[in-house]
Amino acid sequence: MPSVAEIAAQIDHAILKPELTRDDVDADLDLAREYGIFSVCVRPSDVAHAVARLAGSTVAVGTVIGFPHGTTTTQTKVAEARQALEDGALELDMVLNIGRLRSGLVEDVEADIRAVKRAAGDHVVKVILETALLDDGQKVAACEAAERAGADFVKTSTGFAGGGATLEDVRLMRAAVGPGVQVKASGGVRGLDTLLEMRDAGVTRFGTSATRVILDDLAARVAGGQATGAEDSTSY
Repeated sequence: MPSVAEIAAQIDHAILKPELTRDDVDADLDLAREYGIFSVCVRPSDVAHAVARLAGSTVAVGTVIGFPHGTTTTQTKVAEARQALEDGALELDMVLNIGRLRSGLVEDVEADIRAVKRAAGDHVVKVILETALLDDGQKVAACEAAERAGADFVKTSTGFAGGGATLEDVRLMRAAVGPGVQVKASGGVRGLDTLLEMRDAGVTRFGTSATRVILDDLAARVAGGQATGAEDSTSY
């Protein structure tokens, strides 16, 4: 069983729902600091605020690009990326152009990713496939395009398109890219057992809003308590 610190270091706590108030955002940022997780993934307009509130902590701030549909122009995605980095974001989770991928326009998809990665420089870029909308061939093509474009991660889902990460998908994605590209699971990662199963399949980062549930469950198991198997009702 991994330690709480090991799993906390693989969590990007999601703070992305459009209805969240500033108080809601602050509560989640404080939770991230309390649990010492790797990062938060916030809405673009919240980046500067999150950076300021988490100052002095070890929690990194990331944000989303072209979210949630991936249909904004490449120029817009690049502008979003530059603004996010200026505001203090350290990682960018971009949605690829789903419609173009489904159309077989893989070169366009690759160019879109490459432009954002170029704008990000040494900062981590994760490419969101939105697996629920793709067949297996499209998932593999997306992973290969992301790797050619220099992406650091391929990621399953936004959490806003129905469906989410599955064990089958993360295994497929892990097999589709080389060791230099990591896999992030998001969308429906609500409990510890799901997370551990995907971790065993090669996932190295998890996007979830169920951080407290997952880490409290793990702490209880490590301490010898009963496994709760609890699952949060939220999703990302």
